[in-house]
Amino acid sequence: MGNELREFLDDRYAAMASETKRILIVEDEEAIANGLRFNFEAEGYDPVVLGDGPSTLAYFEENSHQVDLVVLDLMLPGMSGYEICREIRDRDQSVPIIVLSARNLSEDKMHAFDCGTDQYVTKPFALPELLSRVRNLLRRPRAQLVVKHATEIDEFQIRDVSINFKTFEVVCGDETHQLTTMELQLLRYFIEHEGDVLSRSRILRDVWEQGAEVSSRTIDNFVLRLRKYIESDPANPKHLLSVRGTGYRFVADP
Repeated sequence: MGNELREFLDDRYAAMASETKRILIVEDEEAIANGLRFNFEAEGYDPVVLGDGPSTLAYFEENSHQVDLVVLDLMLPGMSGYEICREIRDRDQSVPIIVLSARNLSEDKMHAFDCGTDQYVTKPFALPELLSRVRNLLRRPRAQLVVKHATEIDEFQIRDVSINFKTFEVVCGDETHQLTTMELQLLRYFIEHEGDVLSRSRILRDVWEQGAEVSSRTIDNFVLRLRKYIESDPANPKHLLSVRGTGYRFVADP
């Protein structure tokens, strides 16, 4: 009986260890890094702290399948957080990334979203809010972070433009554009709600995480980029239409 109990406990411990979520903390300020490590450990996570870009990318290259979430500072020695975010996205399109930065300009946030971050939190930050965001991102399956909605389409055709939701690519003739996670989510949202007039507030609510530090202007910038991918004449769009004073409407076949 003693051996059976010991084997049961060993198996249970191994199962619990395999369920522990690993958070990669990329932060060069020791006080913040240690504070995050302490609080993540208290929440039952397995935090790994790194303080620069090269070591982060080397670690991610070897352990990407074990990393469940990345908390990333932008101002790092030798290599910016933007570059790190972009490099991680080139390797893994679905791992959730939270940028944690003292930069609070809309241009900084927009650049971070362009590089593929999922959420942007400014310093100083409220710890309960950060922990809540972490829990929400980790609660969902990885695939659901890339595609938040229920439609199972893998590809979509808009005349001579082909959208591949598996490879994050938009192909038009000889040109191939690689989409970021947020670009993909927004484009899929428009396609799923074809013909509907979508207000900016509704898009923010449905596509971005609750509490994410984005504005209606963020949506406008994303739409401008999507038009460059799918419109033959982005200045005179036929698919991603503006609805004056409200938001946007997507039409696959004008």
